[in-house]
Amino acid sequence: MKVFYCHNCQHQVFFNNTYCENCNALLGYQVAKKTIGTFEQINSLQWKSLNPKDNNHLYKPCYNYTHHQVCNWMIPFDDENIYCESCRLTHTIPDLSEPKNILYWQRLEQAKRRFLYLTQQLNIFPRPKKSDEDRYGLRFNFLMPMPDQPVMTGHQSGTITLNASEADVVHREKTRLDMQENYRTVLGHFRHESGHYYFDIMTHLYPEWLDEFRFYFGDERADYAQSLEEYYQKGSDEHWQDLYISRYAGAHPWEDWAETWAHYLHMMDTLDTAYHTGMNIEANHHIDPDMHFKESPIGSVDFEHTLTNWFALSYALNGLNRSMGLQDAYPFTLSNAVLDKLRFIHRTLMKVALKPETRVSNESDSNIM
Repeated sequence: MKVFYCHNCQHQVFFNNTYCENCNALLGYQVAKKTIGTFEQINSLQWKSLNPKDNNHLYKPCYNYTHHQVCNWMIPFDDENIYCESCRLTHTIPDLSEPKNILYWQRLEQAKRRFLYLTQQLNIFPRPKKSDEDRYGLRFNFLMPMPDQPVMTGHQSGTITLNASEADVVHREKTRLDMQENYRTVLGHFRHESGHYYFDIMTHLYPEWLDEFRFYFGDERADYAQSLEEYYQKGSDEHWQDLYISRYAGAHPWEDWAETWAHYLHMMDTLDTAYHTGMNIEANHHIDPDMHFKESPIGSVDFEHTLTNWFALSYALNGLNRSMGLQDAYPFTLSNAVLDKLRFIHRTLMKVALKPETRVSNESDSNIM
């Protein structure tokens, strides 16, 4: 995540801010410019950009910004859409007559925007799903479970369904403990389920890609339902860390890909933040890794250097968390097999980013899916 500054007072602002805490100027994310903009409100639908490079261009806030306070993205004033690029991906929301659901929806949308920001940097920002038959678009359903209608978080044919209860901290922590998981976050759900979506995209656009995928992750044609049943009955192999990023990754090649994909996105976002904040680490012991940047980690040419930076940063983050009495920020072990899978994902994304002709949408230069 980049570092953003208010164009009115030059004070640092953050991705989810709706106003500058120093000067109270209105803020909003400008998708095309990939930045948090500062605005002067002319009326409810006309906000003038204070970015000197914008030449006083007019924008309007997303409908969910002004009516529900669950968004902070902006839309060019002459755009016919009333919803921003993020909110147009949301297909179903919880029943807002329940007050707690508004808070859950807000938390879900906040995590979704963070996920989408990184897809924009990676040049894989998805477009809305146009119909049930549209194989390239994406939609999100945020559903609250009912006594007779449980909700399973998952992906199917370009639709990602999230159990909105995951936005309840107590529910999520209890589930994490019950499932014996060492990591469970709302953002992590978005990143994991998106792995299934992008897997489908890759197999459609690059069918030859599957050969290399199977070399690292195994044959995805193995019966998925049977594999999951065996996993939940028998658990994972005691040496699972030699091959997988998590226990669940060993359930099936699809889950191995989704879990590893999610962790690649965790790495890229965290390293990108370190890069833009100017962080460096000079190790005090000769066997410990340093962290210094010679290029942006996103789309890095020297991915081995990026991995070295990640080791240094994750060690430091975990140590700092322990000093505060908190759980590790990154409670995972990267074996050689997992590192090879991460390298494969990086090569995959470089392949997509370097081939603009694979775009299936003309809606925006940032949309290649």
